[in-house]
Amino acid sequence: MSLIKNNRILDVLNGVPVDRTPIWIMRQAGRYLPEYKKTRTKAGSFINLCKTPELASEVTIQPIERFNLDAAIIFSDILTIPDAMGLELQFEDNRGPYFDNPIDNLEDIKSLIDKDITHKLDYVAQAIVQTKNKLNNEIPLIGFSGSPWTLSTYMIEGSATKEFRKIRSMVFNNPKMLELLIKKLINSISEYLIMQAKAGADILMLFDSWGGLLDTENYNYFSLNPMKEIISNLNNSNITKNIPIILFTKGGGNWLNSISKSGCNAIGLDWTSDISVARKIVGENMCLQGNLDPCALHGTEESIKNAAEKIIDGYGYGNRHIFNLGHGIDQYVNPDNLALLINHVQEYSKKYHKS
Repeated sequence: MSLIKNNRILDVLNGVPVDRTPIWIMRQAGRYLPEYKKTRTKAGSFINLCKTPELASEVTIQPIERFNLDAAIIFSDILTIPDAMGLELQFEDNRGPYFDNPIDNLEDIKSLIDKDITHKLDYVAQAIVQTKNKLNNEIPLIGFSGSPWTLSTYMIEGSATKEFRKIRSMVFNNPKMLELLIKKLINSISEYLIMQAKAGADILMLFDSWGGLLDTENYNYFSLNPMKEIISNLNNSNITKNIPIILFTKGGGNWLNSISKSGCNAIGLDWTSDISVARKIVGENMCLQGNLDPCALHGTEESIKNAAEKIIDGYGYGNRHIFNLGHGIDQYVNPDNLALLINHVQEYSKKYHKS
């Protein structure tokens, strides 16, 4: 029995009826909030913000204090794991995160630190502990990691690139090297997520931001199967065996049937998927999360409401939907537009739930 006062999202993930559709927003602690910008300035750099538990916790809570959200997500970055494995993470405001010395050969992979990296990532655990204290069991806290494939793309390319040619070529010209890297990442990610749950995360999420770059066969082999292995590791741990898992592959709409068999509790949809079609594919025992186009938040009051209603109507009656964007909120969104969306989703969705 959950001690959390607002446990709508946990109920949805467990198939328990709710009074309305719950909502949280990917990247909800971020640059669109003026209070985030102030804390980011205080931190001196994005990496300092991630690695200082007090400040990471502070920005995690900021959107919760401003909006009536149904979950918090710990403020961090998916590239904390490669950083802890020995690739020094750099960040520039106009460039984003990058690695000066990306992986180039087998020796680079063999030299990665992959044993007990959680002590290097303890700052994330401490941020979770502090955030849980601040939340005071009001709403659940989501912990997360990047997927093995997505982390590999950054580790091999050095940063997000236009075509990801280096890693996409490696799939065909050096799959053994990529397999070794992914194997190391499966272990590190599993340990990292278990650490987050131990610190107090109530839900865990895998962000497979670049899975959509692959063809079907290679998606299954290099992206989905490694995520299945992580889910299996989590299910076999006493710490995480009862923690719900959300899996989000951006561009994964073609593979929903396969993803639904991964062992996850919920599938995140990007905005290119039709939620009514997705529901038919995955069936009634799988929770769906999503999937408003983030740019809808730049619309008028009427258009924002209409866009939200289309998704809620598209899902229809039932208790297996968590409303979210189809990707992260962007830095130019007016926070008032997000407040409008949240309030409208919460009011409008009631008609699809028995009170």
